[in-house]
Amino acid sequence: MKYYSLNHNSIPTDFVTAVRSGLAPDRGLYFPESIPKLDPKWTEKLSDHSIEDICFRVIQPFVGDAIPEKKLYEIVSETLNFEFPIASITEQIGALELFHGPTLAFKDVGARFMARCLGHFNSQKQQQKLTVLVATSGDTGGAVADGFLGVEGIDVVILYPKGKVSAIQEKQLTALGQNITALEVDGVFDDCQDMVKTAFLDDQIKEVRPLTSANSINIARWLPQMFYYFIAVRQLQQRSEKIVFSVPSGNFGNICAGMMAQQMGLPIDHFVAANNRNDAVVEYLNNGVYEPKKTIPTISNAMDVGAPSNFIRIQKIVNNDLTRLRKSLSGYSYTDAETKKALKYLFDKHQYIADPHGAVGYLGLEAFLKTQEEPYYGVFLETAHPVKFLDIVESTLKTEVSVPSAIQDLIKKEKRSHEISSYEDLKSFLINS
Repeated sequence: MKYYSLNHNSIPTDFVTAVRSGLAPDRGLYFPESIPKLDPKWTEKLSDHSIEDICFRVIQPFVGDAIPEKKLYEIVSETLNFEFPIASITEQIGALELFHGPTLAFKDVGARFMARCLGHFNSQKQQQKLTVLVATSGDTGGAVADGFLGVEGIDVVILYPKGKVSAIQEKQLTALGQNITALEVDGVFDDCQDMVKTAFLDDQIKEVRPLTSANSINIARWLPQMFYYFIAVRQLQQRSEKIVFSVPSGNFGNICAGMMAQQMGLPIDHFVAANNRNDAVVEYLNNGVYEPKKTIPTISNAMDVGAPSNFIRIQKIVNNDLTRLRKSLSGYSYTDAETKKALKYLFDKHQYIADPHGAVGYLGLEAFLKTQEEPYYGVFLETAHPVKFLDIVESTLKTEVSVPSAIQDLIKKEKRSHEISSYEDLKSFLINS
């Protein structure tokens, strides 16, 4: 499989190069030259196959001969060594819980897959040490830090917006040490992301440090997110209704991966992009004008992205056809007050403790289902454990959330970070440290 830049000013490249470089030389996101199609008879009977077999078959065409099949199967199995249950909320609604991994967030899957791919590449031949440079609005950084911790030949540098991640998220970024370094940026997530993209194109940095990204702009972080959807549909294939997924969306990598799975042949009827106040894509779906905005801080901070990078991939999937996009995707956005109201409703009515992102996903799902006359089974994604947003959840629900022992141990560790306020600060750190 070859990958080309969506800016169309770079030559196509292979999986290894695309993963190791993150962005194309023209600053475009990589996209596969084709989307493989799965046998409908196979996708209709996913329950006949193990999760590992399914996800290996899904990802193998994108990897090709870059990783031997036996090794790739091992990578997939190690990536998915935790549960992905669908918690029943009502007869027609379930919550796909993606927080049972080591950092209690959905991004564990992509981070673990990418870390193992890079570890394999480094083990095959003498490679120059690589720096994974990543911006995070919340959960990405913790998942990347955990996934790459101690991986030989890899340094990790994480940029995060000062004061705009939760206390637990911050400890997951700053307390691990070893090959993980956290940079605390005086700004918002979009500032962090812009710095990262600029660094990739800076020849002075590249002479000293080869860089790659572990945000969902990297194909090895983005594509494995298809796994969630195959795993969920596998659990639902005995149902007769149409299936709709409501995805809390910030940088739009997760929902874009779901749409890729749909393009491969997974029987999903519709998607809902559930946004907080950062609603550029929702506005585009409503009025046909796409205009990235300045980031607005919210209590669902992992979605605080004013200019989502992966939306260009979604546009490519539908060949920039808005009518076609609207057939596959609906969008809704919500305020913090509405999010808190949904948290309280899910707890009081259904005894379910959601996190703020899951609550937004629930709201989007409810809004979509109210517009439909034919029966749907709706799944909203619970992308993070509520403990990661302890203050918001406990103060809203007036209840205590049990803290997993691993998080209790993490909280006791010392925060270690470097404060920066400009791209020049980042450049100086990368060149001189």
